[in-house]
Amino acid sequence: MAVRIRLTRFGRKKKPFYRIIVADSEAKRDGKFLDIVGTYDPLMDPAAIKIDNEKLQGWLGKGALPTATVKSLIKKAAVAE
Repeated sequence: MAVRIRLTRFGRKKKPFYRIIVADSEAKRDGKFLDIVGTYDPLMDPAAIKIDNEKLQGWLGKGALPTATVKSLIKKAAVAE
């Protein structure tokens, strides 16, 4: 079972809000997931990124791979802190 760290979409039409989740790579975008690692709100100025670093490091240590988008969000969150 390959585990990915990726985004799942919430919010309504034209008002997106995302959770950063850990899920099986074969699960649907808004389907089952293992853990919530953080949130991302692109509509705020600047975009609000909140990540639980302990959970994130734990999952990365277990071999979970972030998607390209999540990888860029992690970099931006690290700069903001």
